[in-house]
Amino acid sequence: MDILAEIQAEQSKKQAEKIAKWIGADAERFAPLMQLFLHGELKLIPRLAVVLGTVTETHRELIMPYLPEMVSRAMQPGMPDSIKRTVVRELQFVDIPEPLHGDVMNMCFDLLADPQQAVAVRAFSMTVLSNLAQIYPEIKQEIIVILEDALEQANTPGFINRALKTMKALTK
Repeated sequence: MDILAEIQAEQSKKQAEKIAKWIGADAERFAPLMQLFLHGELKLIPRLAVVLGTVTETHRELIMPYLPEMVSRAMQPGMPDSIKRTVVRELQFVDIPEPLHGDVMNMCFDLLADPQQAVAVRAFSMTVLSNLAQIYPEIKQEIIVILEDALEQANTPGFINRALKTMKALTK
């Protein structure tokens, strides 16, 4: 299957599921999807992200070799929300390798503290930081301070709810 051709042919959940089913748990079939996500045209990222999320929902292990490059790309200035959102969403569900902890924490603190970021990007960053706080409890207070500031400006019930739950979990 030519993933690029399939992505360009149709934009639908059905098409994304078709591609994801073809990829399955096959790392060789997953590789072209990741190459497109990491190096392809930015306008295709939202379509690729749907396929990526569908595949990794059941085969999280496939994304592990790509995490360093994904984090690096998401940290580049000017990256669209679709890249940041996809990367941070995926980071919520995996055991982040220790060599990436510092970069991931820095990225997520920056994203969470920036009120100009999309709500989903900030919410996913909050969860990633909360997960890392289980390993690095010294970051809990910094997360809480950022969330308290963020709650003053928050205007979506989902973000407010997640922030309050995260703060409660961090204070236990």
